[in-house]
Amino acid sequence: MTLREPADALARDLIRIDAQVTDKADAIRQAGQLLVAAGCVAPGYEASMAQREAVANTYLGSGVAIPHGLGEDKGLVRQDGIVVLQVPGGIEWNPGQIAHLVVGIAANSDSHIAILRRLTRLIQDEARLKGLFTTNDVALIADALHRDGADAAPASPAEDLAETIAWTVDYPSGLHARPAAAWVEAAKASGVTMRVRHGDETGDPRSLISLLQLGLKAGDSVTISATGDGAAQAIERFHGVITRLSSREKADAARAAEKALAPVRGWKPAGTPRMVAGVAASPGLAIGKVHLLAAAELEVVDQPVALIEGGQLLNDALVRTRAQMKALVDDTARRLGAGDAAIFTAQATLLDDTDLITLTCQLMVEGHGVAWSWNEAIQRLAGQLTALGNPVLAARAADLHDVGRRVLAQIDPGLGTGTLADFPDEPSILVAADLSPSDTASLDVAKVAGIATALGGPTSHSAILARTLGLPSVVAGGAELLALAAGCTAIVDGDSGRIWLNPSEEDLASARAWIATLADQRAAQEAERSRPAVTTDGCSIAIGANINQPEQAPFALAQGGEGVGLMRTEFLFLERGDSPSEDEQFAIYRAMIDALDGRPLIVRALDIGGDKQVPHLDLPREENPFLGVRGARLLLRRPDLLDPQLRALYRAAKLGGDLSIMFPMITSASELITLRDRCDDIRVALDAPQVPIGIMIEVPAAAVQAQALAAHADFFSIGTNDLTQYALAIDRQNPELASEADSLHPAVLRLIAMTVEGARSHNRWVGVCGGIAGDPFGAALLVGLGVDELSMTPRDIPAVKARIRAAERTALATLAARALAAESAADVRALDGEGA
Repeated sequence: MTLREPADALARDLIRIDAQVTDKADAIRQAGQLLVAAGCVAPGYEASMAQREAVANTYLGSGVAIPHGLGEDKGLVRQDGIVVLQVPGGIEWNPGQIAHLVVGIAANSDSHIAILRRLTRLIQDEARLKGLFTTNDVALIADALHRDGADAAPASPAEDLAETIAWTVDYPSGLHARPAAAWVEAAKASGVTMRVRHGDETGDPRSLISLLQLGLKAGDSVTISATGDGAAQAIERFHGVITRLSSREKADAARAAEKALAPVRGWKPAGTPRMVAGVAASPGLAIGKVHLLAAAELEVVDQPVALIEGGQLLNDALVRTRAQMKALVDDTARRLGAGDAAIFTAQATLLDDTDLITLTCQLMVEGHGVAWSWNEAIQRLAGQLTALGNPVLAARAADLHDVGRRVLAQIDPGLGTGTLADFPDEPSILVAADLSPSDTASLDVAKVAGIATALGGPTSHSAILARTLGLPSVVAGGAELLALAAGCTAIVDGDSGRIWLNPSEEDLASARAWIATLADQRAAQEAERSRPAVTTDGCSIAIGANINQPEQAPFALAQGGEGVGLMRTEFLFLERGDSPSEDEQFAIYRAMIDALDGRPLIVRALDIGGDKQVPHLDLPREENPFLGVRGARLLLRRPDLLDPQLRALYRAAKLGGDLSIMFPMITSASELITLRDRCDDIRVALDAPQVPIGIMIEVPAAAVQAQALAAHADFFSIGTNDLTQYALAIDRQNPELASEADSLHPAVLRLIAMTVEGARSHNRWVGVCGGIAGDPFGAALLVGLGVDELSMTPRDIPAVKARIRAAERTALATLAARALAAESAADVRALDGEGA
């Protein structure tokens, strides 16, 4: 609702005089509940308001706060409206900021611009504003927020400065706080006097409040002017800054519209809980309380040391953190782009801040410990920035806290970020920025019901491990995930890629019923899991499991696996601080062979590089690690890694079993020939038997020259995750592109078809061990393309077998032909259920 005349009864109901609130979170919650009760917003908007607060300071100044929802959640707004909580005693909004009027805003258009305009004018009328803080008259508050301040002093005639540029506002949501903050930074950096005029009103672009006073909406025309030395160049730079913001503002508006209209596949909530859209990574539905993997509140003990020793500790910690930040900047630039990397570049500059280091040293001179002094300096300076009430500077305060934690962790590792070890006993939803493969592998499935990450991709190794563990998972959910309140209830849908927050009891009942249905379906499939995967017309497909350790083999076999199609040996290196010896590797490979009891085992040689980095190997940093020294390229350069592994494998083969060796990241016949020669040398030296030598088809070059490679390889196994990444030129870890890295893209399917054709020329068999092998529809297409073997996470085996047994091989070939002729991955997926 939009506030009406002061006598309006509904308006009075939405103004709480002498509101009883306990803290900022409670104030935001109450404001959101009022908006829901008034019919202005759908349930879940209050959670969006809390998330907005976590990413942007909504304290406007002079005792007024304006909590509102995220821009992308405008779909939750049913009609424009505002509510007011009057808190006479005040509530601390941020350190040094006391709010007496909490104005909750819901706006589906740009009407919030008018509200901000009124508020910024009201702030300038100090006497009137203070009266509103304590008045018992609802009408006074309603009138102040309803009128445009007719009693304000007449403005002086608007005039432009010497240099001018005209511009029409094209931000769909108008000039709100986020772009206005960027205007402020640009104006302050210009070094000249500037002015923004809209009609007869002007604003100082160095002042956030002054800009918001203009109430600029999409389509408004403004004149930007400047004076002083270099004014012409300065105004051009400023104009460039504000126009470059347009694409982001339009993209945000488009994402909001897309989220509001996007159909929901799979489970649908009964009500309208708050939704965060990500990318599906591991199927299933999970319910639990949010466990946020983030830095906990630290208790830094003051442990004084000698001043010289403390100074050295601080310097060493700063040096190591600078190196860490440099690596983080490089990695983020590669994965997400320079824009996101700039966040960490700005943070890194704080490590050289004179005031920060000087204050730390002063505290140390006073006799305090280095960690305590550093933390105290961080807290003081961050508090000063936050108290200024400037959202831009408040963000810098957050950067200070983040960098401060990094340095503290270097001073004392015990002061690092949160851990995976402190889960509550009941199954929780793990929310994190991202998870490493080793993090995911170490999760206790008795305590983790599902996973939601801000970053990552559906074909990352963490996502693969989530499937192995049977944990529903959503990746690339964005930074808003990290703003969730720990302990709130969430539903993770690993099929649709959505996270539903604070669901109602009706939603929870519906989700539990859905989970029960999925469990029944899976139980029916598992009852038949021991049956072979043979199509209705007699085509038999071998089914293997992708596992890492011997202790995982019994479960894989129990799920219907007929062997191991991919043993990932890199996890022997990733999960420890040093490289396993030859004897240690031998023991593991032998244990795997014994666990399989004569069934086939394909061991992939060490596949390090890309998103799998092993610190203790001291590998050189690369600008593009996915395009660098990884897989076979690394093995050919590091005999200290290759030879012990091959010796361990041939020693294990000498004692019996069905063992095959597979080399990753092969791009040329010469690489394979060299590796085979090394295998023969070691085999002869050990008097071991010959074993099949195969290769991974992971790059387009290998698929294109499959016929030539088949002359030297005994079999092929296609890694569709990497093949997709390289064929589509999409970093599979990039959350912005994760949904586009679909292995059912026709280009990827054509490369698979070429691989099968090349293998047939030398009577070689072809397997697939990538993600789509475990997708029942993807598996059906692969069988139609002529693939002989499928290997997947154990939990996917029953469903894939059931799909193959229900199909006819000739029908699958027809389906595959249609997929090859499709124009997009979406078109291919639309074929699911048609004729096979």
